[in-house]
Amino acid sequence: MHYARITERLSSKGSHKWAVHMRAREMKAAGEDIIELTIGEPDIPTPADMIDEAARSMRAGRTRYTSGRGEPSILAALSDKYSKRTGRKISQQQILCFPGTQSALAIAMLGLAEEGDEVITTNPCYATYEGVIKATGATPVYVPVSETNGFRLQAADLEKAITPRSRVLLLNSPHNPTGAMLSREEIVAIGEVCRKHNLWIISDEVYELLVFDGEFASPLDLPELAERTVVVASISKSHSAPGFRSGWCIGPEEFTDRLLPLSEYLLFGVQPFIADMTAYALNRPATAAQQMLENFYRRAQMISERLDGHAGISCKIPQAGMFILADIRATGMTGAEFAMRLLEEEKIATMPGDSFGSNLVGFLRLSLSVADDQIDAACAGMVRLAQRITLEKAA
Repeated sequence: MHYARITERLSSKGSHKWAVHMRAREMKAAGEDIIELTIGEPDIPTPADMIDEAARSMRAGRTRYTSGRGEPSILAALSDKYSKRTGRKISQQQILCFPGTQSALAIAMLGLAEEGDEVITTNPCYATYEGVIKATGATPVYVPVSETNGFRLQAADLEKAITPRSRVLLLNSPHNPTGAMLSREEIVAIGEVCRKHNLWIISDEVYELLVFDGEFASPLDLPELAERTVVVASISKSHSAPGFRSGWCIGPEEFTDRLLPLSEYLLFGVQPFIADMTAYALNRPATAAQQMLENFYRRAQMISERLDGHAGISCKIPQAGMFILADIRATGMTGAEFAMRLLEEEKIATMPGDSFGSNLVGFLRLSLSVADDQIDAACAGMVRLAQRITLEKAA
């Protein structure tokens, strides 16, 4: 039987990137005690008042079909949030609601790129970006970022990657997996390149509220870039509500009008009770984000203190997000090799830097959403393994 080419483009699903994580889950299911530092899931519960609001909304009958663009309550809350942030009126016509950032990103990309086009992003980048781009038929083009520039995309490097086929820059700041964050000045420079070559900017801003060092900046906040910028975000990280799948995109009115039919054909709206809960959350201080921010920064400090300079490992505190990188290149192993040995020998699961791009071979990404005592034990296990590898090499 015939299958569409999209099934071939996405056939691998990047499963090799998650090999250590999946092996850890198998070991856990078999009864082994595994410290899991692989995925970025908030470790505090969704605030009780948000759950109460969702339940209240359901009991009030908010379980029927909804508007394809978004419910009035959430559209009003998002319009208010982004109008205050940008200092410009962001109308409800500039907003589309989705089940989480991932679907917002995927559908936005489908509206801007197609077969024959190129979409530029960074190397390293979040593990799903490759699939999001390839699903459209477009080709991903990766611009290397490295520790020499703090893993921040540089305008000059971006310009070198642009061809006549370039259509979109997929930007992520704060950045997963590195925790790097672009300054306003860097975004201005990147934006000038995008204006010169008429590129769209899709800006993934899911970690906006998890900033340790510096001030968050966005291309949407710059009036000269607003006409070409699409922001995607959600309450998954900011409000510790990943399972509720509530996200959105913000863009020019023409963009959202063109994308609305595609969104409606795929989704036919989102759950009204979740929209009500999201509006409730957005209209109040993000207390969950503040609690997570304090926890993540404390754990980043712990990990850096326990790993940096020990057994050849280098580990610096990131600017933002919920992950920290550990540089294990001194062991002579790739991140994938070290991570698998770490799992099998020390029962500690981490994400190899290799999973996010060739510029992180020799790194591990460690989640900060794990209890302090487990962080402590994981660091000790990493040092032990690095020391053993050093002895093996000397033997």
